[in-house]
Amino acid sequence: MISAALHGAILALGLILPLGVQNVFVFNQGATQPKFTSALPVIITAAMCDTILILLAVKGVSVIVFGVYWFKQVLMIFGILFLIYMGFVTWRSVSDEFSSMEHRRVLPLRKQVAFAASVSLLNPHAIMDTIGVIGTSSLSYSGLERFSFSISCMAISWIWFFCLAFAGRQIGRLSHSTSFISYLNKISAVIIWGVAVYLMFSFK
Repeated sequence: MISAALHGAILALGLILPLGVQNVFVFNQGATQPKFTSALPVIITAAMCDTILILLAVKGVSVIVFGVYWFKQVLMIFGILFLIYMGFVTWRSVSDEFSSMEHRRVLPLRKQVAFAASVSLLNPHAIMDTIGVIGTSSLSYSGLERFSFSISCMAISWIWFFCLAFAGRQIGRLSHSTSFISYLNKISAVIIWGVAVYLMFSFK
Protein backbone atom coordinates (compact mmCIF):
# COMPACT_ATOMS: atom_id res chain seq x y z
CA MET A 1 0.00 0.00 0.00
CA ILE A 2 2.83 2.41 0.89
CA SER A 3 4.74 1.50 -2.27
CA ALA A 4 1.62 2.14 -4.37
CA ALA A 5 1.17 5.57 -2.75
CA LEU A 6 4.84 6.40 -3.29
CA HIS A 7 4.59 5.29 -6.92
CA GLY A 8 1.55 7.51 -7.42
CA ALA A 9 3.26 10.53 -5.83
CA ILE A 10 6.44 10.20 -7.90
CA LEU A 11 4.49 9.58 -11.12
CA ALA A 12 2.10 12.51 -10.55
CA LEU A 13 4.98 14.84 -9.67
CA GLY A 14 6.86 13.81 -12.80
CA LEU A 15 3.82 14.52 -14.96
CA ILE A 16 2.88 17.84 -13.36
CA LEU A 17 6.34 19.43 -13.07
CA PRO A 18 6.93 20.32 -16.77
CA LEU A 19 5.98 23.90 -17.69
CA GLY A 20 2.66 23.32 -19.46
CA VAL A 21 -0.38 25.49 -20.15
CA GLN A 22 -2.15 24.60 -16.91
CA ASN A 23 0.90 25.41 -14.78
CA VAL A 24 1.50 28.67 -16.63
CA PHE A 25 -2.08 29.81 -16.09
CA VAL A 26 -2.11 28.98 -12.35
CA PHE A 27 1.26 30.70 -11.83
CA ASN A 28 0.12 33.71 -13.86
CA GLN A 29 -3.03 34.12 -11.76
CA GLY A 30 -1.02 33.83 -8.56
CA ALA A 31 1.21 36.67 -9.80
CA THR A 32 -1.50 38.98 -11.14
CA GLN A 33 -4.26 38.65 -8.53
CA PRO A 34 -4.24 41.44 -5.87
CA LYS A 35 -4.45 38.84 -3.05
CA PHE A 36 -3.53 35.16 -2.81
CA THR A 37 -7.11 34.31 -1.81
CA SER A 38 -8.28 35.79 -5.13
CA ALA A 39 -6.38 33.03 -6.93
CA LEU A 40 -8.12 30.28 -4.94
CA PRO A 41 -10.89 29.73 -7.56
CA VAL A 42 -8.21 28.96 -10.17
CA ILE A 43 -6.27 26.69 -7.80
CA ILE A 44 -9.35 24.73 -6.71
CA THR A 45 -10.73 24.43 -10.26
CA ALA A 46 -7.43 23.17 -11.68
CA ALA A 47 -7.00 20.68 -8.81
CA MET A 48 -10.62 19.48 -9.10
CA CYS A 49 -10.24 18.95 -12.85
CA ASP A 50 -7.08 16.91 -12.28
CA THR A 51 -8.92 14.90 -9.62
CA ILE A 52 -11.72 14.13 -12.08
CA LEU A 53 -9.27 13.11 -14.81
CA ILE A 54 -7.36 10.87 -12.40
CA LEU A 55 -10.60 9.21 -11.25
CA LEU A 56 -11.63 8.61 -14.86
CA ALA A 57 -8.18 7.24 -15.64
CA VAL A 58 -8.18 4.82 -12.73
CA LYS A 59 -11.73 3.70 -13.56
CA GLY A 60 -10.51 2.56 -16.97
CA VAL A 61 -11.88 5.31 -19.21
CA SER A 62 -8.45 5.47 -20.87
CA VAL A 63 -9.14 2.14 -22.54
CA ILE A 64 -12.30 3.57 -24.14
CA VAL A 65 -10.80 6.96 -25.06
CA PHE A 66 -7.66 5.66 -26.69
CA GLY A 67 -9.48 2.72 -28.20
CA VAL A 68 -11.60 5.03 -30.39
CA TYR A 69 -9.29 6.44 -33.08
CA TRP A 70 -11.52 9.29 -34.30
CA PHE A 71 -12.15 10.52 -30.73
CA LYS A 72 -8.43 10.95 -30.15
CA GLN A 73 -8.05 12.86 -33.44
CA VAL A 74 -10.96 15.22 -32.68
CA LEU A 75 -9.58 15.81 -29.20
CA MET A 76 -6.17 16.74 -30.60
CA ILE A 77 -7.53 19.13 -33.26
CA PHE A 78 -9.90 20.85 -30.84
CA GLY A 79 -7.17 21.09 -28.22
CA ILE A 80 -4.66 22.67 -30.62
CA LEU A 81 -7.19 25.29 -31.74
CA PHE A 82 -8.07 26.05 -28.13
CA LEU A 83 -4.42 26.51 -27.15
CA ILE A 84 -3.86 28.94 -30.03
CA TYR A 85 -6.88 30.94 -28.85
CA MET A 86 -5.68 30.88 -25.22
CA GLY A 87 -2.30 32.17 -26.39
CA PHE A 88 -3.91 35.21 -28.03
CA VAL A 89 -6.07 35.91 -24.97
CA THR A 90 -3.04 35.73 -22.68
CA TRP A 91 -0.85 37.85 -24.99
CA ARG A 92 -3.42 40.65 -25.14
CA SER A 93 -4.14 40.51 -21.41
CA VAL A 94 -2.27 43.60 -20.18
CA SER A 95 -2.99 45.27 -16.86
CA ASP A 96 -4.02 48.91 -16.66
CA GLU A 97 -1.82 51.49 -15.01
CA PHE A 98 -2.19 51.34 -11.26
CA SER A 99 -0.74 52.85 -8.14
CA SER A 100 -1.25 49.83 -5.91
CA MET A 101 -1.79 46.07 -6.16
CA GLU A 102 -5.55 46.43 -5.62
CA HIS A 103 -5.97 48.49 -8.81
CA ARG A 104 -4.92 45.75 -11.21
CA ARG A 105 -7.43 44.69 -13.82
CA VAL A 106 -7.73 40.94 -13.26
CA LEU A 107 -9.94 38.20 -14.60
CA PRO A 108 -13.40 38.11 -12.99
CA LEU A 109 -14.39 34.99 -11.06
CA ARG A 110 -16.35 33.33 -13.88
CA LYS A 111 -13.51 33.76 -16.37
CA GLN A 112 -10.99 32.49 -13.84
CA VAL A 113 -12.96 29.29 -13.33
CA ALA A 114 -13.80 28.90 -17.03
CA PHE A 115 -10.19 29.35 -18.18
CA ALA A 116 -8.83 27.11 -15.42
CA ALA A 117 -11.28 24.35 -16.37
CA SER A 118 -10.51 24.85 -20.06
CA VAL A 119 -6.72 24.59 -19.76
CA SER A 120 -7.24 21.49 -17.61
CA LEU A 121 -9.94 19.62 -19.53
CA LEU A 122 -9.40 20.82 -23.12
CA ASN A 123 -5.64 20.39 -23.18
CA PRO A 124 -5.00 17.10 -25.04
CA HIS A 125 -1.44 16.90 -23.73
CA ALA A 126 -2.67 16.97 -20.12
CA ILE A 127 -5.45 14.49 -20.86
CA MET A 128 -3.07 12.02 -22.48
CA ASP A 129 -0.63 12.33 -19.59
CA THR A 130 -3.31 11.88 -16.95
CA ILE A 131 -5.56 9.30 -18.55
CA GLY A 132 -2.88 7.56 -20.60
CA VAL A 133 0.02 7.33 -18.12
CA ILE A 134 -1.78 7.30 -14.76
CA GLY A 135 -4.59 5.11 -16.10
CA THR A 136 -2.14 2.57 -17.49
CA SER A 137 -0.02 2.57 -14.32
CA SER A 138 -3.06 2.05 -12.09
CA LEU A 139 -3.75 -1.28 -13.81
CA SER A 140 -0.88 -2.75 -11.79
CA TYR A 141 -2.90 -2.34 -8.60
CA SER A 142 -6.26 -3.38 -7.18
CA GLY A 143 -8.29 -2.79 -4.03
CA LEU A 144 -6.65 -0.65 -1.36
CA GLU A 145 -3.41 -0.37 -3.32
CA ARG A 146 -5.20 1.22 -6.27
CA PHE A 147 -7.03 3.51 -3.86
CA SER A 148 -3.72 4.60 -2.28
CA PHE A 149 -2.19 5.13 -5.71
CA SER A 150 -5.13 7.33 -6.77
CA ILE A 151 -5.26 9.40 -3.57
CA SER A 152 -1.51 10.00 -3.77
CA CYS A 153 -1.78 11.28 -7.37
CA MET A 154 -4.64 13.60 -6.42
CA ALA A 155 -2.84 14.94 -3.34
CA ILE A 156 0.22 15.88 -5.40
CA SER A 157 -2.00 17.90 -7.79
CA TRP A 158 -3.64 19.84 -4.98
CA ILE A 159 -0.36 20.57 -3.19
CA TRP A 160 1.38 21.52 -6.44
CA PHE A 161 -1.22 24.06 -7.58
CA PHE A 162 -1.30 25.77 -4.17
CA CYS A 163 2.51 26.00 -4.16
CA LEU A 164 2.61 27.20 -7.78
CA ALA A 165 0.12 30.02 -7.21
CA PHE A 166 1.91 30.97 -3.99
CA ALA A 167 5.23 31.16 -5.86
CA GLY A 168 3.57 33.32 -8.52
CA ARG A 169 2.19 35.56 -5.79
CA GLN A 170 5.64 36.07 -4.23
CA ILE A 171 7.23 36.91 -7.58
CA GLY A 172 4.32 39.20 -8.49
CA ARG A 173 4.88 41.17 -5.28
CA LEU A 174 8.48 41.90 -6.28
CA SER A 175 7.29 44.20 -9.06
CA HIS A 176 4.41 46.66 -8.97
CA SER A 177 4.87 47.75 -12.58
CA THR A 178 2.48 47.17 -15.44
CA SER A 179 5.40 46.20 -17.68
CA PHE A 180 6.24 43.21 -15.44
CA ILE A 181 2.72 41.80 -15.80
CA SER A 182 2.79 42.50 -19.53
CA TYR A 183 6.07 40.58 -19.95
CA LEU A 184 4.75 37.74 -17.81
CA ASN A 185 1.62 37.44 -19.96
CA LYS A 186 3.66 37.46 -23.17
CA ILE A 187 6.02 34.76 -21.89
CA SER A 188 2.99 32.70 -20.86
CA ALA A 189 1.45 33.13 -24.31
CA VAL A 190 4.66 31.99 -26.04
CA ILE A 191 4.76 28.86 -23.86
CA ILE A 192 1.12 28.11 -24.67
CA TRP A 193 1.77 28.50 -28.41
CA GLY A 194 4.85 26.32 -28.03
CA VAL A 195 2.70 23.51 -26.60
CA ALA A 196 0.27 23.93 -29.52
CA VAL A 197 3.13 23.70 -32.06
CA TYR A 198 4.50 20.62 -30.30
CA LEU A 199 1.08 18.96 -30.53
CA MET A 200 0.86 19.83 -34.24
CA PHE A 201 4.14 18.09 -34.98
CA SER A 202 3.25 15.08 -32.83
CA PHE A 203 -0.24 14.84 -34.38
CA LYS A 204 -0.80 11.52 -36.18
